[in-house]
Amino acid sequence: MPDLMTPEDCVRDIRARAGTSRRVTFVSGNFNIVHPGHLRLLKFAAEVGDILVVGVNPDGGPNVTLPAAMRLEAVRAISIVDYALLLRESPEAFIRRLQPNFVVKGKEYEARENPERDAVESHGGALLFSSGEVRFSSLDLLHREYFAASYSPVNKPADYPERHGFRISDLAPVLARFAGLRVLVIGDTILDEYVSCDPLGMSQEDPTIVVTPIESKTFMGGAGIVAAHASGIGADVTFVTILGDDERASYVRDSMARLGITTHAFSDETRPTSLKQRFRAHGKTLLRVNHLRQHAVGAQMVAQIVATVEGLLDSTDLVLFADFNYGCLPQPVVDGIVAAASRRGVMMAADSQASSQLSDISRYRGMRLITPTEREARLALRDTESGLVVLAEDLQKKANAENVVLTLGSEGLLLHVLDRGSYRTDRLPAFNMAPKDVAGAGDSLFTCTAMALCVGVDIWQSTYLGSLAAACQVTRVGNIPLTLSELVAEIEAPAPGLGD
Repeated sequence: MPDLMTPEDCVRDIRARAGTSRRVTFVSGNFNIVHPGHLRLLKFAAEVGDILVVGVNPDGGPNVTLPAAMRLEAVRAISIVDYALLLRESPEAFIRRLQPNFVVKGKEYEARENPERDAVESHGGALLFSSGEVRFSSLDLLHREYFAASYSPVNKPADYPERHGFRISDLAPVLARFAGLRVLVIGDTILDEYVSCDPLGMSQEDPTIVVTPIESKTFMGGAGIVAAHASGIGADVTFVTILGDDERASYVRDSMARLGITTHAFSDETRPTSLKQRFRAHGKTLLRVNHLRQHAVGAQMVAQIVATVEGLLDSTDLVLFADFNYGCLPQPVVDGIVAAASRRGVMMAADSQASSQLSDISRYRGMRLITPTEREARLALRDTESGLVVLAEDLQKKANAENVVLTLGSEGLLLHVLDRGSYRTDRLPAFNMAPKDVAGAGDSLFTCTAMALCVGVDIWQSTYLGSLAAACQVTRVGNIPLTLSELVAEIEAPAPGLGD
């Protein structure tokens, strides 16, 4: 086994594999939890050379939290790594011994002192800095999608609960504590219309796809579905939003009333009630058409919204800002509500979405939880280069947020969270690798995670429960509110070969 070999033996083994013509790239690190940021960096390193060698730092070093054997095993499981070893000397000492063509480090190290530079340049090699491509999706995830049999769309990872001292079955009692939780949701209402079409083919007159609409279904979206999720899993929900003066507004009010949600809807004649139409055929979205305005509400309505929310806070346990950046939550509204909720000690969480629009999640300061996508985090920090861990750390500091959960689509989540007085980073893979419609995943994760935190569950269990909620949500097309029975059924479902 290479981890039992001396550094000299490892170098001979690597050189035998490389021969005289293959270029060697070297990367080193702690690798406590292998997350998508590591995978991006390793993919870049593999592409610049022919043999990728990874050195895992020994136990006892700075920020090492897991045993070396576990960390080494995780690195060896990555398909693009050709050779992994436990370092028994400093990285720069091993670099002088190995003499690789390239040494690769994360972009965040570029402006720092790097002892590896002299070591690699002494034999004509180069030190490179990169955090990998933002669009990279793990090769291992692709292999799993192509070859792994999946009899259930939801796969519950067992290693994460083991690391954080809980069982999946422990989550069921948490749901009972949601009953009666007083949740105030504030944000933009969006109606999502799904138009199912029959594809007829290509137009003979111009290169246009021709379809015939078959049926149309309308779902609550935006902050409305956050309110609906919270109600569906047990909370007493109050909803504050902006609507147009139109028939769509009546649909929203009626839908909320049927769900038992108390709604304070401010009517703005300068905008329609936002509508997003998705034209779909054979399970795929062909086109999306947005009917909306994005200007902020006026000063008079700002004062009305803040005053209304202040009047509700004394009977509120949790405030959820569900900002889709269509004008409901300009900064004066955010600042007024945050100040009023802080004075009363009411927990707050925020999600500020950037799809076709821009956003800045960092303007929600002092939140217990924020759940941006990677793009939303990079927009807030104006940072396109840093690795994911650095990105999460910087966003936490800028927003003064207690817990940052980066949502990474098919790559799952990266958590940078407060745990017993210090910040820790971990990751969760995506639970559902065969989603039918990913549009509502983030809203369900945000709602469920925040509610679990509010009833006193730690961030590790809260995020796992939120991930289960997202996995359930994407098993169907359209934003259908979650229910307690769905979550309980998924918690109680067996995990083949893993147990709970």
